[in-house]
Amino acid sequence: MAEVLLFHHAQGLTPGVIAFADELRAAGHTVETPDLYDGNTMTELAAGIAYAQQVGFDTIGERGSVVAESMPKEIVYVGISLGVMAAQELAQTRDGARGAIFISGCFPPSEFGTEWPSGVPAQVHMMEQDEWVLEGDLDAARQLADSTTGVELFLYPGDRHLFIDNSTPDYDESAATLLKQRVIAFLDGLG
Repeated sequence: MAEVLLFHHAQGLTPGVIAFADELRAAGHTVETPDLYDGNTMTELAAGIAYAQQVGFDTIGERGSVVAESMPKEIVYVGISLGVMAAQELAQTRDGARGAIFISGCFPPSEFGTEWPSGVPAQVHMMEQDEWVLEGDLDAARQLADSTTGVELFLYPGDRHLFIDNSTPDYDESAATLLKQRVIAFLDGLG
């Protein structure tokens, strides 16, 4: 069983993010889903990004760090899109990470001032034609996977961004099902 800290995407802690967390729980893992938007959810991605800009990306990241500090260090950090920012920063800078999973987003490790931590396995999941990840995230994910032992990049056919979230129009059941199988196998493999 793994202990997971799951950060939501720019539309907030949607029913689809909660459903994903519930599936991980049903597989035997403990999952925390902090609400970094103070209860706000958006129906459109652009509105969610505008909200994040208004609140401030640094503030959202700090909220994630506060939640992490209340948890054991030996956890798996998971982020979806905007949530990857907090998940990746914590996986790279907070000692003890057991692993990381980035969905529809990835940053170059240098973004957080450090190299990827040795011995921390990770998965990155993206749709290969997603316009959001084509703006640099896919390149960062390829570099991370190519240069780091234990980091796997999974590309799915299609162009949807929030394909894991069954409460958004981007949901892709086939890709989401395969992603969940891979994530559960990853978490199960951590012991």
